[in-house]
Formats: sequence, C-alpha cells, structure tokens
Amino acid sequence: MPKNKKTVGKKQPKKTKTSKKISKPVSKKNNKAKAKKPIAKPKVLKTVKAKPAKQAKPAKKEKAVKSSKKNLKKERVDKNLVKPSGIAFHKEPLILHSKRKYFQEQIDAKVTIPSLIEVQINSYEWFLKEGIRDLLDEVTPIQDFSGKKLELHFLEHSLGEVKYDAETAKAKNITYEAPLKVHVQLINKETGEIKEQDVFLGNVPLMTNRGTFIVNGIERVVVSQIVRSPGVFFSKNLTTPDMHNAKIIPKRGAWLEIETDKKGIMTVKIDRKRKIPVTSLLRVFGYESDKQIMDLFKDVTTDVEHDYILNTLGKDQSKIVEDAYQNIYKKIRPGDLATPENAKSLIKSMFFDYRKYDMGPVARYKLNKRFNLDTPNKKKYHTFQVDDLIHILKHLIKLNNGELQPDDIDHLSNRRIRAVGELVQNKFRVGLLRTDRIAKDRMTVMDLETVTPTQLINSRPITAALREFYASSQLSQFMDQTNPLAELEHKRRLSAMGPGGLSRERASFDVRDVHQSHYGRICPIATPEGPNIGLVVHLATYAKINQYGFIETPFREVSSEVKNSEKETVGRIARETVEDKGHVIVKAGQEITEEIAKKLAKLKIDKITVRPYLTDKINYFDAEEEQKLIIAQANSEIDKLDQFINTRVSARKNGEALLAHVNDITHIDVSPKQIISITTALIPFLEHDDNTRASMGSNMQRQAVSLISPDAPIVGTGIEEIAAKSSGQVISAEMDGEISYVDANIITVVYSNGKKLSYQLQTYERSNQGTCIHQRALVQKGQKVKKGEVLADGPATENGELALGKNLLAAYLPWEGYNFEDAVIISDKLVREGWFDSVHIESYVADVRETKLGPEIVTRDIPNVGEAKLKDLDEDGIVRIGATVQEGDILAGKITPKGETELTAEERLLRAIFGDKARDVKDTSLRLPGGEGGKVVAIQIFTKEAGDELTTGVLKQIKVNVAQTRKVQIGDKFAGRHGNKGVVSIIVPQEDMPFLPDGRPVDVVLNPLGVSSRMNIGQILETHLGWASKELGITVATPPLNGIPTSQITALLKKANLPEDGKLTVYDGKSGEPFDRKVTVGIAYIMKLNHLVEDKIHARSVGPYSLVTQQPLGGKAQHGGQRFGEMEVWALEAYGAAHVLQEMLTIKSDDVYGRSKAYESIVKGEPIKKPRIPESFNVLTKELQSLGLSVKLLENEAGIKIVEDEYLEEDAIAQTDVAPEIQREITKESGGTSREAGNLEGLDEKDLKEEKTRAKDTKRSGVS
Repeated sequence: MPKNKKTVGKKQPKKTKTSKKISKPVSKKNNKAKAKKPIAKPKVLKTVKAKPAKQAKPAKKEKAVKSSKKNLKKERVDKNLVKPSGIAFHKEPLILHSKRKYFQEQIDAKVTIPSLIEVQINSYEWFLKEGIRDLLDEVTPIQDFSGKKLELHFLEHSLGEVKYDAETAKAKNITYEAPLKVHVQLINKETGEIKEQDVFLGNVPLMTNRGTFIVNGIERVVVSQIVRSPGVFFSKNLTTPDMHNAKIIPKRGAWLEIETDKKGIMTVKIDRKRKIPVTSLLRVFGYESDKQIMDLFKDVTTDVEHDYILNTLGKDQSKIVEDAYQNIYKKIRPGDLATPENAKSLIKSMFFDYRKYDMGPVARYKLNKRFNLDTPNKKKYHTFQVDDLIHILKHLIKLNNGELQPDDIDHLSNRRIRAVGELVQNKFRVGLLRTDRIAKDRMTVMDLETVTPTQLINSRPITAALREFYASSQLSQFMDQTNPLAELEHKRRLSAMGPGGLSRERASFDVRDVHQSHYGRICPIATPEGPNIGLVVHLATYAKINQYGFIETPFREVSSEVKNSEKETVGRIARETVEDKGHVIVKAGQEITEEIAKKLAKLKIDKITVRPYLTDKINYFDAEEEQKLIIAQANSEIDKLDQFINTRVSARKNGEALLAHVNDITHIDVSPKQIISITTALIPFLEHDDNTRASMGSNMQRQAVSLISPDAPIVGTGIEEIAAKSSGQVISAEMDGEISYVDANIITVVYSNGKKLSYQLQTYERSNQGTCIHQRALVQKGQKVKKGEVLADGPATENGELALGKNLLAAYLPWEGYNFEDAVIISDKLVREGWFDSVHIESYVADVRETKLGPEIVTRDIPNVGEAKLKDLDEDGIVRIGATVQEGDILAGKITPKGETELTAEERLLRAIFGDKARDVKDTSLRLPGGEGGKVVAIQIFTKEAGDELTTGVLKQIKVNVAQTRKVQIGDKFAGRHGNKGVVSIIVPQEDMPFLPDGRPVDVVLNPLGVSSRMNIGQILETHLGWASKELGITVATPPLNGIPTSQITALLKKANLPEDGKLTVYDGKSGEPFDRKVTVGIAYIMKLNHLVEDKIHARSVGPYSLVTQQPLGGKAQHGGQRFGEMEVWALEAYGAAHVLQEMLTIKSDDVYGRSKAYESIVKGEPIKKPRIPESFNVLTKELQSLGLSVKLLENEAGIKIVEDEYLEEDAIAQTDVAPEIQREITKESGGTSREAGNLEGLDEKDLKEEKTRAKDTKRSGVS
C-alpha cells in the first residue's frame, strides 16, 4: 500500500472507553495552534482505600496484571498500533502485470517471492506489540529497597495518537513518532491502597509503510545485524588439537567456557575468570558425591584410559559442597572474604536469577534441538538448567573420544539475524532499567500517602536511549535513496559490524568468505569491494527470517506416493509391482493408464508408490534443518506431470554436490535465482559473467541516477516489476475500480467496494542523495483499473518496471583511440534529445539567530549590494520560486548587527537624521555556493510562532531547494549491468559516429577489448538478444542462471532478418569507409551513475591556506589546490625542470612572502623575484627544536666551507670561512670535549683506533 495515501496516518481512530486519554489528541486542523501545548498530567484513575486494621498483604502479581480494566493488553495494543503508525503493510503477494516474453518454462511460477521488506516490517511490528510487553514484564514489579512499602506494576501498554503524519514530519524536520502510554498500578503495602494511572513512557519512533524511520526529518534505515547465535559451541582446543572445548553463551549473563587439557582434565571458566574443575560446579548444582558425578557419565565414558571425569575428580580439591562453593567464589571474586553463605548467594544470583542470567528463547531452542530435549521454551526455563550442563559435558566427552565432529562457527545455524525490533528493544531495555532505578530512589523519599505512579516514573531515560540509537548507532543509517533499487536493497542489507558485532580490523577471512550454508539465504555476489567485503551482505531473493532470527529458504517437497484415485494415478509410473489376489495389476516401471487406474481405485489401498514427482507443497528450512535433506537442482528435467525424467539428478546433501538417485531426493530448489539477491537477479545472462564483474554490476545498479525519461530494459530478467513495486515508489491499485480524478498531484480512485481513496503524488522532492523523487500519473479520468495495476510511476520506473538506464544502439569497436582503457564514446544525439538528463535537487538552509547585539534580520535591504543582485528577492528578502540562480546569488538576504565603536560627530548626525538605518550591520546572507546553480523549486520557512521545533537561539529557519537539470558530459561515469563501466571520453556529432548499412548512426561505441579479459560475456548476449527483440517489437525476460540458450538467440536474430552472428559491416561516419571487419552491433542497456563530473571537477586560483604549514587546503569542499606529491616531484626531477620544480615547492605552495611578491610582480608586469624560504622549512626547524636540537639558519653569503681532509687539522675551525661568533658558538656547543685531531701522541693502540674511527665519523657527519 503506498505511503502517500491521504487516508493513511492522518485521521486516527477514536479510543474505546476503556482506553483513558492522557492528553487531548492534536488533530491536523489545529496542529499549529496546539503544537506548543505540553502533554497534560495524567489524572489518577482509581484509588481504592483499604480498611486501616491489619497491614495489607502485597497484591499477587496475577491480580495486579489483570487490574480493573477489562480489555486485554494485546487487544489494546492492536487497537492503537496499526493506524497511528501508518503501518498498512501489503503482506499479500504482489500482482504482476508485466508483458515480458519468456522463451522457456518458468520454473518458479508456482512460488511467489515473499514481501521484500518484511524483514523490517514484521520485526518492528513484533517490537511494538510484544517486545515492549516483554521488557515491561521483565522489570515488573518495581519495589522500594526495603521491599515492604511500595510495589509498582506495569500493566497493558498502548500507543497514543500521532501528532504529525510521516509526510508532515519530513517537511517539518521532526521525528515521526507516537507517545507510548502504560497503565500502571501502584500498591501501598502498608495500607493496601491501590492507585491506577495511565503514565507517559516516552515517544517511540514509528516505521513508515516503506520500512523506514523519519528522524529529525531525515529518512533512515535500521540495518539488520548478523551475529553469533546464543547457545553452545564446540570447538577444537588450539593447544591440544585432539581435545575440545565448549562455550555456553547466554543472551544475557555469565559465559561458561569448558576446556579439556592434554592430561584429560575438564575445567570451566566463568566469565573469563580463572579455571575451576568442572566437578566443583557439578557439586554446587546438587551432585555432591564423587559416585553421583561418576554415574552421570558412565554411558559416555567408553575409553578407560581417558576417563575425563575421573581425571577431573582427581584434580578437584573440594570434596564437599561447602568447599566447592568457596573455591568457586575465590576464583570469581579473588580478594573477597569467601564464606559458604556469600558463595551460595553469588552462584544462585549468577545462574538462577532471571534478571542476571537469561538464556533466551534462541539458546533454549538450539539446546533442545541439539540434545533432543523437550524442555518448554518458556521464560521459567530461560535461566541456567543443570541438565543442559550435563548434556554438554557428555557431548564434549564424545568429541574427545572422536565420536563426533566440532561445530563450524561460520555455518548459518550458528549465526542469526538481529533485526530492527530486537536492536531497538535492546536500547529500550537500557532506558527502562534507568527508569526502574530512578523509581526505586523516588520510592524511598516520597510521601507514601500522596505518591502517584506519575511521580515515580521518569520517561526521559527511555526517550534519550531511543534518540541515541536512531541518531548515532552504527546500524541506524542514512538511507541510500539514489534510486528505488538502492532503497530496497538497503532495507535487505545485513551487517556483521555494529554493537556486539565484529570490527573491520578483527574480522578474519573465514567470517567474510562465502559459506555453503549461504545457499538461498545470503547472496554470494552482492557485497561491497574494500574493507567491508563479506561483512556487509544482502538477503537472497526468497529468504525469510524465522521467529528465532535464523534465515530460512524455501524448497518444494518431492513425493513418491499419490492418493489412490483415478485422477491422481493416471500417467504416473509405478515404482513397485501391485498385485491383487495373485494377478499383477501394474508392474514396477510401468505407466499407469486409465484402465489400470480404474482397477487400482477398486483396491483397498490408500496410497500408490510412483516415480518421485514435485508436489505443490513449499516448506521453509533453516540451515540446520537443511542438512538432513537431499535437494535437487531447480532446473532438473521434469515432465508435464512434474515427474523426474532422469534416474539420476544433480543434487546436494550437507552442502556437498552429488549425483543422487531420484528415489533419494526429498526436496527441490524452488528457483535457480533463489541463491542470489534482488540486485544480482536483475542481471540478464548472469551465468555468463565472471563473479567479480557480476559483483560490480550488482553494486553499480544501486548507483544509477534516476533519469527524466528512463527506459525499462528490453532484455530483462522478470524481476524488474517486483523490485519497482516493492520499493514503495510505484503506486498500484488495491482492487478493481475506476479513476474519478487525476492531475499532477493527486489520483482519486473509486474502488469496487464503494471506497473512494486519494493518492498524493510526490513532485520534485529531494532524495537523501540529492536525486529527484517525482511521481507521474499513468492513468486517465474514467479509466477502469484492475487490482495491482500501476496508477503512477516513480523515479527510475517505467510502467511499473524498474528503469535505471536507457536502451542504446551500441557497436563494439575501437574508434580513433577514444575508447582506450574502457572509455565510452557517445553520440551528441543523447545530449540533444536529453536521453540521459537527470534532475538534482540541493537544499540550502539559513538560520536566523538571536545574537548578543540583537536579532538577525531577514531583509531585502542589504548593505553594499547592487539592485541587480536583488532582482529575484521578494519584499522579505527571500528568493522567489522559479528564479534561476547561479554561483554567488543571494537566496535569503540576512543582516547581523555588528559591535559598535565610539561614533564620530558626523556619524552621530547621520544617526539622528536617518535613525537606526545608519547603524553598523554585517551582510550574512545565504548565497549559492561555488559551482552550483539551477532553479528555485521550493521554499520552506520555519518559525517558533508557527509551532515548529527549532534549536535554541534560532528564531527562524529558511530552507531553499534548488533544482538543476544535468545533461551527460565528458567525464560522467557510464556502466552496464555486467560490471562493464567506463567514463565518457568524447561526445561525437551524430554525423561522425559509425553507422550501419541502413544509415543509422550508433548511439554508443564500446571497446571490445573490455570484454575478453573481464570475462563478462553476458553483455554480448544481451546486445544480440536486445537487437532481435527491438526489431521484433517485444521485451524479453531471461531469468538469471536459467537464461535463454544461445541457439534460441540465433533463431530470434534470424526471425528478425538480422545476421545470425549479430555482426554487420559498419561504416566510419567521418570517411564513409567500411571498417576492415564486421562489428558486433545491438541494443545495450546503459546507466548513468551517480559519479558525475560536475560534482568532482574543480579549479582554484586563490583560496584558503592551512594555518600551520601555509600550504593550500585540499579538496573541492575547501576550495583547495591539487596535491603535488612525491611522485610528481620525481617526474619534474626526471625532466630536469628545475625552475618549474622550484616554484611548485615555493611560490605556488608555502613561500608566504614570495607568493605575495609574485602576485605583485604579475600585476605590475615586472619579472618575478627569487623565492624565499618556504614555511614548511620553518615548521621542520621548530619540530627539531622541540626535540631539543639547536637548529640555526645561517643566512650570511659566505656559507660554510666543507673540509675534505682525512683528519681535521689543528685549529680546523679557525681555518674555515666562518664568522668568529659562529666559531665561538661551535666551540661552546662542543663543550671542549673534542680532542685536537692532529695531536695523537701518547695514545696506546686501542685508544688510537677509537680516535681514528671518531675522526672519520666526524668528517662524515660534519659534527664535532
């Protein structure tokens, strides 16, 4: 259901009588008037006075939860959840209307692709309904520290009315959220008085129906995190490979690490503390004697030489329970006094208190599955269970005995998804626990008679925790909105990073690598290049996430039994001989005819065993369950009755490929494309591309800019419509109906059930990446529409199909060297006819602030600005909509008061005549930055008076949107869907482009050398098929990994009267001569990527300098210079360009005096003077001086004479041409310790050798 429907999220349902209101809901009409109104204090709903006789017993928890309110908590949440949040999700499968032609049977026709954003929607729906409830149950009841005075119970929760709908929240730069209210019961244990009240627990951000959040007016996506699952893991001991370890990881609480050393002793570490014999732990858990412990493991202790339990008991010093408690306590809390009581309470709270140790439903489910336990998966059993420990130790003994294999940590049965609901729940818990602590503190200081629940509960910690998560968490990301596909795939992204996950630096190759269990769950192709490779991945097309967070994929069931009825058995091949009273009715391997079927139907047999066939039953399996199955490949050959044709088929078991007999097959893949993600599934002939290029193709499709007039690809894969409709950018009819009204902004439909709905279209809205979101109506007034039919196209869609680029006539041909190194040659027809024109919208904001000297003023009256610059400003000084603006133009005129100095007599006179106008003001207008330009398309003004939320000190905010149309130009990046990317190197006049024999010039010339070494042959097949399809006037679908065979492409080319090899004689547009051989020509699908030269090209004449080094800054944003690095210096040195090199390193860089003098010389027309010392030299000398080295710069002309003699002669310093004061300085610095080099008499041989060595070193370094 589209997000922009007028009826969604605007008018809220009335509350039932049982749902008491906190504050008056703010309707759309009086938004502005009531925006400032705070939430009213909740009134106490009910107070029950008890008889003052005996002290009342605390109310039972069950009683408290029921409360005096009749309606159930779940019903209440449901009533208040769906409509205010705007979550009107289409969970039913999409209805497709694509007219694409398939040339082979669609294997996956019987399986619909699940809703592509259900991972986001289902998870957040769970959080709002159950996640919050679980947390409230976790902290209920809150008691004061003594536990004898007050007790507070959280009962049912509900979401209040939304103040602004999603679109308004976006426009006003606020968060789309709803107030969370909880019905609370406060019990005074001393008097028995019960007070009930609805309490505000903070605002909870809501998810839009597109699976996104609007936080401070910005659309964000919470990416799902893939983490290690809680549970138990068995691994090899790194120091002793024959031995194994076990790690028990709960959802919350102490980790247990059990190790087996080379002596066969089993020890356990609690929370990474010191080692404890495992038998000590068993003693404190109720198995007190050695015999009891030995009896537990007698069934697995098969090897007498390696009796691990006996070895451990021998090492265990504690023989009685009290000793075991104290030993464990000493290891966990070294230094504390260990008494049996202390130790008992610590261990009890550490393992059996739900607040401190929670195994969680996932770990409970995993343990039950692994050890075939029937422990109920309820909260009561989520604390530590001693039975689990015994099973784990038995499994570990079997591993050490070589009976079992250790776990594969990267298998998807050991990794799970933490989706948005769970991530938000974890943050909510942090806030709720702070609220819990504050409530306890307040209970001790408040008057018991007058205290109310509202006074105890502070909602600020919850709001702060949620705000921190949405604004700054690594997993709450700025949505990629370059095109609808980028948006869709961002919501399906999985990240191994983030809180509690991995970091780029620590992640090993194993974690990043493709794993066999990823099949059908995680795409092996779509992952970023660079440091995040393998850590950021995407869900596969058919993948779903189950209630425990494990990824599931569907398989179609294979059966070898049919119901014994005429209809079912006819045509099937019997697998076993069926006899009746000694007469053979059908032999094994024989086909069942109608006559045989009638005979069989008369027999009292329920099922007949036949050759295996595909049923219509679709089952979803997680990675662990899949290991038990034998799964055939999706494109295995089957007949019209869905029976396997061949006896042996390609299959896999446990991730290993094999040729299996059809009788062994249990399931079959639902589709060849179930292995890959949506983006990868959009690549036709994927099976002919190298995986690295397919990966580039996947990533580049997400970077394609939405064009003004896009084309849906002639050669598609059949996924285009699904991707476009799932992105939420296309509006479809919800049921059959008729269009009653349509214009550029609104479509009204009267549906067959009499319901009339209006859809608001988005027009020229800015996306997060500055591309244009613009929806256009495809229907006309009076038109009849069917369910699922497209009413309006969005950006980068055509007739409800994804359209990221254009279908161009391409020739694979080297042309005058212009397509060297993947460069692309295009015809000027593409520029003239605007084929690759795209609209880009940039937003500029001016804040009008309160300053110490008075408020800033928005005005047209700006000092020292000519009338020409003010021509497009209105009387308030704000630019008009529709004005064409260029670099430096004023968008909003604004003046700021300046600090005033003592006025002269003339100024005082002017002030007296003209009043305040003559006072000093500074021009702080909002101007269009360098390199920008376009048309003003929207202006928004936010003021405090209108109830808009502005930051402190801001009186008014003006937001101006400027749109510009960008035509394709040299330097823009183009790409196909096969990783074939390149930069436009030349735009050739249409008449000079190579042309076909019929005179048609080609649109684009690509380099054939870019195909062979890249091994992406898919682009050539696409070109051939595209050409044939265009000539036949059809659009085709070639599903990935099950594409049209080349023989069929040849047949289509022949049918279209084109050469069967797809090659033609092409003529040079300049000379008219044919090229020396035939050229591959056809239709290629080309996209313009969001790496536009206009955003990157940059030049500097004057600009800012770095403060310390005095060198120009770098980068376009800083208006910086080009870096002249080490290698560029080498190039100039190699050329011997000494003067160029000198000015590069001085007057063009950081010679401050030299550069100003050079400018002066150029202005005056004089020769440029010799450069001075660059500033970086001064920085170097200062750094050396900071290290304690005395560095002096000698500037006298004479310089220092370098002595070349073997030894320094007597008074060598005096003989050099050094000024006397410097001679004295050198002597002083040497401290008189240097022996005269010439006087070597009286030294023994050893001393003489040392002296000579020192003299040589002195000569080399020039230091005495």
